[in-house]
Formats: sequence, C-alpha cells, structure tokens
Amino acid sequence: MELKCILESLLFAAQKPLSAHELRTVLAAAAEQSEDELVRSLKKTPAENITTALEELQREHESAARTYRLACVAGSWQFVSQPEYAPWLRAFLGQKVRPPRLSQPALETLAIIAYRQPVTRAEVEQVRGVAVDGVMQTLLERGLVVQSGRAEVLGRPALYSTTQGFLEYFGLRQLEDLPAADELRRIVVQKPESLLTVDPGLATAPPDPAAGEPQATVESVEAGPRNASSGGVSEQPAPTPPTANPEEPQPAGKE
Repeated sequence: MELKCILESLLFAAQKPLSAHELRTVLAAAAEQSEDELVRSLKKTPAENITTALEELQREHESAARTYRLACVAGSWQFVSQPEYAPWLRAFLGQKVRPPRLSQPALETLAIIAYRQPVTRAEVEQVRGVAVDGVMQTLLERGLVVQSGRAEVLGRPALYSTTQGFLEYFGLRQLEDLPAADELRRIVVQKPESLLTVDPGLATAPPDPAAGEPQATVESVEAGPRNASSGGVSEQPAPTPPTANPEEPQPAGKE
C-alpha cells in the first residue's frame, strides 16, 4: 500500500485542510494503536516524504482530469472541486456568505505590504502617496495583516506583515507564489533616522546637553524593514535628541 494512497484516504475523509505535519501526526497515532507492521513502519515518516507523496498525488489528479483536484493553500492540503462546476454546486449546497470584496485602495495597500514586508505604515504611505489609516484598519480587522514587530528607528513605529489568512484569501501555497513585482520593490522609500545606541540593543544615548556640538560618535545600527542586505554599522555624529522620548512609540501623522 503506497503512502500517497493512505494520504488520499485521510484527505478525502477530512473535514478541514491538513498540513504535512498534521498528516504525520495521524500516521504516528495510527502506528501507536496498531500491531500491523505496515502501519507501524510509517510511524516516523518524514514530513518531506509526505509532501513529495502529496505532490505526486496532485499531478495524478490533474492528469486524470476529474471534477475535483488536490490543492495546497497556505501550507495545508485539501480536495476542491473544479471551478467550472460551481453553478451546480451552488444550487445544491447553497452559497456561503462571504465578506465584502476588498476595495482597490485596500488591494493596493495589501500588495505593498505583501511584497515589502515587514513594512511600516509610513513607508506604505510613501509608496501609495496617500494616507492609509482607514485601509490599514480594515486589513487588520479582516485578518489579512498583522502587527509583526517594531522598527528600530526613531519613534519605534509598528511593522506590518501578511498572515496565513492572506494566503488563504488569495489561494496561495506560500508567499513565494506571489507574481513577480520587481517594479514595486524598486521604488525608493526614505527610512527614518535610526536610533543611536552605545551598543546594539541598549537605550538611546543622547549627547551631552552642555556641549554645543556632539563630542563623540556612537555606533548606529539601522534595523528597519528590508535592510537585511546592508546590515552594516556606520560611524556618525550623535544628533540633537528629539523633544519626545525616542523609546516611546510616536503617533505617525498623515503624509
């Protein structure tokens, strides 16, 4: 009995999509409950072998041209019907109430986040050229975007990234399946000034207020979104500290 056939039976009976890890857990549980040598031999099946078997099964279903196919969405596998049979399936099963479609501004904002993540709201506004406060709130409420951290720059603005719900909404297996958007990535975005620290990770070290000019230089580490390629440490004069505490998040205004 082939592994792909066992996986096919599990997915056929499943009430929800299953990931390779979840399928591996089922194989291990079956081995614990059975004395059959074949069943026990699959107890420690690597997740990579399961994925390979599922991809082979997917190709077989595609070549068979059945009314359904095996699909992987957001890392989980399930059988889905072919879209051309939707009219009859809707008449038989009824139509689910779906949330309203995303507006054009929301789609544009979501595309910028998807291709440049993690990214701050101010950077999104620089690319779009308009404020995105309301649009960003909509994306957060729909579970398509999530706050994934804070940028190591003045004001510590929030960073935003897409969620697994984003992959499910667009039927993507992973972020690498997004269409190419080199032009979007080439848009130059002006990043805010980095925090000044004596050592990376420590609190800001402001210059001596009694001195008219900065007397020393400190290491500045720029750890904003999308600068993993630079990762360098530069020597620069310490600027005059801002009026607000740079360790506290500052509300970003509309551009």
